[in-house]
Amino acid sequence: MAESTEKAIEIAPLNSAVTQQTLMQNVSNVLAVLNKNRYQNFPSARLIAVTKTVSPSVINMLKPLKILDIGENRTQVAQPKLTQIAPEFRLHWIGRLQTNKVKYIIDKVCLLHTLDRLALAQEIDRRAGERGLVLPTLVQVNIAQEPQKGGMAPDEVLPFLRQMRDFHHLHVEGLMSIMPAQADPDELHVLFKGMRQLFEKLRDEAVDGVEMRELSMGMSRDYDIAASEGATMVRVGSALYRE
Repeated sequence: MAESTEKAIEIAPLNSAVTQQTLMQNVSNVLAVLNKNRYQNFPSARLIAVTKTVSPSVINMLKPLKILDIGENRTQVAQPKLTQIAPEFRLHWIGRLQTNKVKYIIDKVCLLHTLDRLALAQEIDRRAGERGLVLPTLVQVNIAQEPQKGGMAPDEVLPFLRQMRDFHHLHVEGLMSIMPAQADPDELHVLFKGMRQLFEKLRDEAVDGVEMRELSMGMSRDYDIAASEGATMVRVGSALYRE
């Protein structure tokens, strides 16, 4: 059942019906919310437009709006799009990545948000090394410790980061997290705050070969809270495309 469900998701038709006017208004609304919810005196969180459900024609409509960072999560869906979108777009990988799929995206991704295990780091390092690349990555943290989700427990992150000095073809630049779908605003504030505290603690550790400059958290349902609690980038999809 799981296999057939995944296949059905991968071949689901992509939404091409979004109009330029709708997209322009929605992007403007999201950027206004981010500006309103700045963390302390920092710049607004950067918008990563999640494009996994929309067609290349819709993605291309983001270019005149100056939204060039896009997020995908399935190689079977993302690969055909890449030949049909403007070369200026920067691809962020926001889904859990199987080691056998690394070879398909290693030279196409500007930032991998979901580094969550040593085996994946080893495969990225090997594949990137073959191409003479260094892949920027974020470590995924399961801050709410949900058993069904990927990501490391908070206390596992520092030991993992200390191993990264031996990997010369990937570069950890921060953290990423996905919050529980059913969490209420009070719970979300606590979880996002916890991620920011972990981010700052790890930054202060100054682990050799690791930077803490990006904190990727917040989606369509909670990006305002994420921004207010210190996200440097948010991953927003459905809020951009709804009528």
